[in-house]
Amino acid sequence: MKEFLSEKGVSYVEKNVQTDPAARKELMKAGIMAVPVVKINDEMVVGFDKEKLEDLLG
Repeated sequence: MKEFLSEKGVSYVEKNVQTDPAARKELMKAGIMAVPVVKINDEMVVGFDKEKLEDLLG
């Protein structure tokens, strides 16, 4: 996932839900119990869905 975003020239903030309780709460509040999750604007993409990510990135 990180490699894909880097190749696309997309800057991102990585949050580790194992070590960051606030990040874990954020996902739990959204009802998401899986990783990785990418948030683009208000859209959450769970898992590595290359097609959806490319669509959202334009």
